[in-house]
Amino acid sequence: MRLSDILSKPISSDFQQVENFLGIKRLGPGKQRKISIGKVVRTYLCNTCNLDITFTSTSEELYCIGVNESLISIDCVLVCPKCKNEIPVWFLIESKNFEVQNPEVRILKYTEKFSYKVSISKQKYGIYSNLLEKAERAYRNELGAGAIIYLREVYEKITVQIARAENIDIQRIRHFRQRLEQIDKRRHIIPSEFSANGYKLFSELSEIIHSGNTDNEEDGIKKYSALRRLVIGVLDNVNNNNELMSAIGELGWNNMEDKK
Repeated sequence: MRLSDILSKPISSDFQQVENFLGIKRLGPGKQRKISIGKVVRTYLCNTCNLDITFTSTSEELYCIGVNESLISIDCVLVCPKCKNEIPVWFLIESKNFEVQNPEVRILKYTEKFSYKVSISKQKYGIYSNLLEKAERAYRNELGAGAIIYLREVYEKITVQIARAENIDIQRIRHFRQRLEQIDKRRHIIPSEFSANGYKLFSELSEIIHSGNTDNEEDGIKKYSALRRLVIGVLDNVNNNNELMSAIGELGWNNMEDKK
């Protein structure tokens, strides 16, 4: 696997092995080096073409800058193959040891400079893509509570949308637990992997937002990845048992009874 394969995938907390791309000489802080890593590809909405389309880096060679012994920074520009619209992307890459033959790396953080010409892809999540994008941006900027607010908004909006589609009158039901029970009975929007904890997901999101604790930002950052996977699990509602069960385990729900 080349580094471009990692840069072309969604952000992950897992380290993955890639071919050595820095050589055996350590890259010092502030020092620049040309690296050959393959072409980076990511899907965006090209507003000129009005299509979700794969943007590609113009070259397999990019430049990176050393940050410290475990971090490097990489900048690249991805281009629409049809109209040549561009989107700059910046990556912060972490590794336990860059100099070994097959270093283990992960994307610690990345930033995309969206514009009126290029937006986040809406192919998969439609009207929820914008909220998921805002959640991800808040998380990358270490705004834990802010990221969780957007995740909860996605969860609330999808339940309202399903209620309307199924002609379920939820206006008189104030408590989210009862709303969710009514909707899930009809449509089963909660994946079976955590069907007993549909309300626990909502309460966990709400607790971080409303705790009033100075640690809520830290809690939001710590739990964000797992909570995001479960919210997306509701959107997808597909049999993705391994990933969902991993997220449930990270949150410590496996052996807990839902509070009444």
